[in-house]
Formats: sequence, structure tokens, C-alpha cells
Amino acid sequence: MKGYAAEKIRNVAVVGHGGTGKTSLVEALLFNTGAINRLGRVEDGTTTADYHPEEAKRGITIHTSIVPCEFEGLKLNFLDTPGYSDFIGEVKAALRVVEGALFTVCAAAGVEVQTEIIWDYTAEMPRVVFVNKLDRENANFEQVLQSLSEKFGANFVPFMVPVGAAENFRGVVDVLNGKAYLLGEKGETEGPVPEDLAGAVEKYREKIIEAAAEAEDEYVMKYLEGQELTPEEIRAGLLKGLKEAKFVPVLCGSATKNSGVRLLLSFFSQFFPAPEVQEGPLAALVFKTLADPYVGRMNFLRVFSGVLRSDSVVLNSTKQKTEKIGQVFFLRGKNQQPAESIPAGDIGVLVKLTETTTGDTLCDKDNPVVLEGIAFPEPTLSIAVEAKSQGEEDKLATALARLVEEEPTVRVAKNTETRQTIITGMGETQLDMILERFKRKFGVEVEQKPLKIPYRETIRAEAKVEGKYKKQTGGRGQYGHVWLKVEPLPDEEFRFQEEIFGGAVPNQYFPAVEKGVREAMSEGVLAGYPVTNVSVTLYDGSFHPVDSSELAFKIAASMAFKKGLQQAKPVLLEPVMEVEVLVPETFVGDVISDLNTKRGRILGMEPAGKVTRIRAMAPLAEMARYAIDLKSMTQGRGSFQMRFSSYEEVPAQIADKIIKKAQEEKAAAGEK
Repeated sequence: MKGYAAEKIRNVAVVGHGGTGKTSLVEALLFNTGAINRLGRVEDGTTTADYHPEEAKRGITIHTSIVPCEFEGLKLNFLDTPGYSDFIGEVKAALRVVEGALFTVCAAAGVEVQTEIIWDYTAEMPRVVFVNKLDRENANFEQVLQSLSEKFGANFVPFMVPVGAAENFRGVVDVLNGKAYLLGEKGETEGPVPEDLAGAVEKYREKIIEAAAEAEDEYVMKYLEGQELTPEEIRAGLLKGLKEAKFVPVLCGSATKNSGVRLLLSFFSQFFPAPEVQEGPLAALVFKTLADPYVGRMNFLRVFSGVLRSDSVVLNSTKQKTEKIGQVFFLRGKNQQPAESIPAGDIGVLVKLTETTTGDTLCDKDNPVVLEGIAFPEPTLSIAVEAKSQGEEDKLATALARLVEEEPTVRVAKNTETRQTIITGMGETQLDMILERFKRKFGVEVEQKPLKIPYRETIRAEAKVEGKYKKQTGGRGQYGHVWLKVEPLPDEEFRFQEEIFGGAVPNQYFPAVEKGVREAMSEGVLAGYPVTNVSVTLYDGSFHPVDSSELAFKIAASMAFKKGLQQAKPVLLEPVMEVEVLVPETFVGDVISDLNTKRGRILGMEPAGKVTRIRAMAPLAEMARYAIDLKSMTQGRGSFQMRFSSYEEVPAQIADKIIKKAQEEKAAAGEK
């Protein structure tokens, strides 16, 4: 594929709800431009865009693919994005590097959840709607058009209308040029507008002219005075109006029947804006990273200014590291095409960079600049994992490191308290894919384990206790003797002090006593969880001039502290989270009721734009699967954030169950 100047490039993200036919539409676009000679099928796993094994297996898009084609002297870069909420990060990344979005909407299902969510992400950019699957049962173009207007309130302008629908679907009409393209044995054939559609076509053509006129004051005056706009003025007005997102063109057809696709291509070549490139030296943004087991790390990027050349040295200004560029590539699905350079406005791929990951800027080393990054959503669903087979921990560590490079919407952490490796992602589907990928790419089978809650133990009363360690084994013995006062300390994790009078315990043993207490705090007396919020005072004791030692006093202090815990009304504590939920008004009642069943405390509610913000406190133990619950309750329209707030006492009934389970696990481990 030859290099194109920026004015000859069009960058478009193909977005929409899962199952609306984005990948099939992209496949048809490629076919109509001669980039491929046969149409692949999503069901067969043979499309150009969905080439990853997990995509072919599941029949859904998981990774954004770059799918360029050439049409009427232009290069059209289509970015085929996922339609499932777990992979919304891929959509946000794609939208950062394009000039506009092509929304696919199913003619039968209408406007669905992910379309609504992505619509809000594209508020400032040109948007085009393609009503797909008009050959489906219950397909209704007018109903979809009405639904779009009701939900989004934008100025939707049909550029095409269908001829028939469902089993009677026969083709489409080009409204602006007044021509019908009907399906036949050899594809679409051009003909006159069917009589029964003449009225609708005239009405919508007038709406197109009106949209063109509104782009320029002189066109508005001419239009209001009843004068006709010339074809050149119509094109100029539509180009400007679309660029400024003043209206939303609506086109239609059937990707699998290859109807309306060529008209869609023609629309993009005539009316869609070219990239606005900045003058100056190189500045490129990496918007996606793939760790390929054969090729190595692949970085997908958009060049915003300058030229990215093969065999050059650039600066990663985000990490302040230089990178050696080998070969640069253009990509179509999985097929790499070597190139000498990637010019401003275009999208390409680099391989085997050592430092660069998603969100990084690559630039001229003598002219450093950092481009605005990508605002990825925070992941909210966590699972604990471990290698299935002993000895595969290193393989798992490698896989986890690669995962963090590839997936900006995934977090990996080691919980030091529970000793679990935690992966946090956007949802169950994404996490399932990750575990599958570990086995396929890195040869490590991973087991998912129940998440352990990092409970703590503390006390609610004061106790004075004695600890004495005395051992005689021939020769020098061991002797340590302490009296400790153990008290609750609500505002601090731990405090140790001494109030020894008259040298009852020599001061050289004070550190040993503190060390013994601290070690004993690692395992409480109820369920073996760490102890917190306690004050310990060493106030008395005794020593032996020969047999006393640091070890003896450490053991004596540990014995005393454990005894003190038993006597000072020990209780179990649980982490409580501050939760903020954003939901449409219609779901507020359901969300509040659900939080109440999770032992949540509602702190308040307030409007936040189109949604309501609910603030609450809830125990972590009840919120581990909240991402799934909220998605189910709100049909995917709700979102939430959660952060640690404090530790609070576990209600007695629940505490009894936790303690009993911990004791059973300890006993089982002892038997092994």
C-alpha cells in the first residue's frame, strides 16, 4: 500500500453494540474496494478483522483491528472495535486516534446499550450511523430513525432509505442523487426510485439540503430565499457541517448481502473530513499494544505530525527513553505490509520496541513533546489466580507482565496480607479470555481461586497479663518475664511503650519485648488474621542476671500478648469500602435496594449530568462481585468506583461463620 498525504486519508472507528454487524460491514467494505476477493464470515472465523484465535472461537471482536482500504484515490483506515462492555477500553483508544465514528445499529434490535455509552464518548466528533441487517426479521428503518432521535436528540439526516424490509428487503435508495440500487443475482444494479418511496426520498433530500445550508451563512440566506444550492455548495456545506458535528448522516443496508456498502464508501470519500495534521517534527501516539509470541511486542500508533521512518531513533517522551525503530508496517487485519515511513495522519505498527506501551508518545529526540494520552476506564472485577502446576510460577509471572503491557484496563497486584495474586478487569468475559490466553500464548494453565478478604482482629477491652518463659537445659538456661497492659487504640495501628520502674526489666530487653509483640500480632486468636489498633505497655517483669536473653523476653512477650488478646474481648474487623455508583434515574431504586442487602449504608444521592450519583459505604466481602450485579441490574448502563475507607467490626453472626471456616481450614491444613 503506497503512502498517502493527510488530505487523502480518512480515519474512522467502527463502533456499536455487540452483534450489530461491525466486522461484517468492514469485511464488505474491503470486498467492495478490491482489498479482498471473497467475503469472510464471522460465524466461520474467516473475516479479515477478527483474526485472533479467541475471536474466531467466540465469534466476537475482542481487539481493535486496523483495516485500511483504497477507494477513489483515498486511503480509508477503518478501525473495527469490540462491541462488548468488557472491552470498552479498546473503543476509547480507537476514538483517540480517528476523526470520527461510524455507528452500526441493528435494524431489528434498534439502539442498544453500548451504542448509548459510546455515543457519549463521541460528543465532539463527526458521527455517521449505518442501519444494518435490514434483511432481518422485524427490521424497521423508520422505527430505528425515530429511536435515534428520541435517545440522542441530534439532527439525524437519512442519506439512504431501504427498499422493503426483512424478507422483502430488495436494496437501497441514494436520497441525494435519486437512484435506487436493487439486489440481483450479480449484486446491486442501478435503477429509478420506486414510486412508493418517492415521497420519502423527496422529504429526506430536502433535509439533506437544509443540513448543507446550515453550515454557511451565505448558504442559509440563499436557501431561505428559495434559491437552489449548487451540487458544489451542497457538498461543501455537508463536508463542513459533518466536520463540525452539526448533523448525523444515516445510511443503511445489509453488510452480509453487500447492499448499501458501496454507497457508504462513496459517502466517506465525499463528505468525511481528512485528518488535521500539525506542522512540525514527529509526534505519534501509541493506542494499542499486543504481545505476539512470534513477532514480539507490537505497538499500534497514529502519527499526528512529522514522519515516522524505518531505521530511525526516536524519543519515548512519556518514559524519557530512546527507542530504535526497525521496520515500520501498515497492517490490514493480521497482514503486515513493510513501509519506508508512516506520514502524518496515518496509522501503522511498530514491532519489538523495548520500552513503549499504550498511551506513550514517540517524537523527535531533539523536539520532545507529550501528546494527550487515553482516558481508560478503571477495572472493577477482581479474581485471584495461581499456577495450576508447581514450578510454573515463573511462567505465570512472565504472562502477568505481558498482560499489563497489553491491557491498559487490567490491573495486577500481589496482596501481601492474603498472599494472593489478584487480576482486576472490566468483566467476566475479559477475565476468562485472559486465562485462556495464558495457556495459549505462554503455556501456563492458571486456576482461579476464591478471593480472600483481608480481615483483621482487634480488641474492645483492656487486659493486664503476665508472660513468663523459663527453660533449664543444663548449663545456661532461658528466662524472660513480663507484665503487659493491652488496650484498644482506635486511631493508630500499633503503639508500644514501657513504664518500667526500678529496673525490673533492663532496658536492653525492651526491643525484644516489642519484637515479640509485633510478631504475635501477625496472627490473631479468633481466625488467625493480623491484629491491629492495639496499644501495648510493658509495665513490670523480672530478669535473671545469667539466664535472661533477648530470645527469652521475645518469647515471654509473645505469650503474654496472645493471652491478653483472649482476655480483652477480641473482635473481627472487615474492610469497608467507599462506593460511588453512577446510574440512570430509572435504576436508582433497584441499586439502593441491592446495596441495602449488601449491608451498605447510603450516604447520599445527587444528579450528575444524565445520571444519578449514589454514594454509599459497604463491606468489601459483599462487593467482590458487584461489577456483575450492577451490570445485570442496570442492563449495562451503570458504572461504579470503589476505594478503601476503613476497618469496621463484623456483625457477630457473620463473624462466627468466618471464624468457624478459618478454624476448619486450619485443622484441615494440620491433618495434611
